[in-house]
Amino acid sequence: MTESNELQPVALKEWAVSVKALAEGEQIIVMRKGGIVEETRDFQLISPSFYLMPAYEHQKKHLLKPGYDEQLDETLKGWTPEMETITLEAYAEVAEDIEITDQETLNKLRDFHIWTDGFAEERLKWKKTKPLHLLIMRVYKLDEPLKLPMQPAYNGCKSWVKLEGNAELRPASMKPVVDDDKFQSELEQIKAALA
Repeated sequence: MTESNELQPVALKEWAVSVKALAEGEQIIVMRKGGIVEETRDFQLISPSFYLMPAYEHQKKHLLKPGYDEQLDETLKGWTPEMETITLEAYAEVAEDIEITDQETLNKLRDFHIWTDGFAEERLKWKKTKPLHLLIMRVYKLDEPLKLPMQPAYNGCKSWVKLEGNAELRPASMKPVVDDDKFQSELEQIKAALA
């Protein structure tokens, strides 16, 4: 983690439908390999805590399990590429960063996320020499959504963006989307599945 990242709040960009699932406690994981325009060409966890920034452009219904394709439609209501502001409603702290390098391990996670097996497999196979990062996260809902002016730096297929405007390093007022017991139970189930 660089000094500038320690001083400036950052956000992880993820499909809006995935951010919705995280913010509603439907899953506690994301799988990352990095964005197409990633500076380092692979995913790096630059901060152990961050805002979750919904990304809309590359969401695909056929890569979501049944039921979540309708939720994708919900995320697109009112969205246009020309929007002048972006709203952040969730914050996350990473509990585990687990590297996955094989299909067998990835298959053990199918009950813990909203994506199809095909999507998970595509993420694993893309940039074959790099591991897939499984981030297990404690997610929080902001008491007041954070509205920021849209910046050119927020666009593009990348994992991380440095936030400008009135974003705090760590929101002062937020609540966990699942209670301690549920989070611990889900964390243990995921780790047991991978063992």
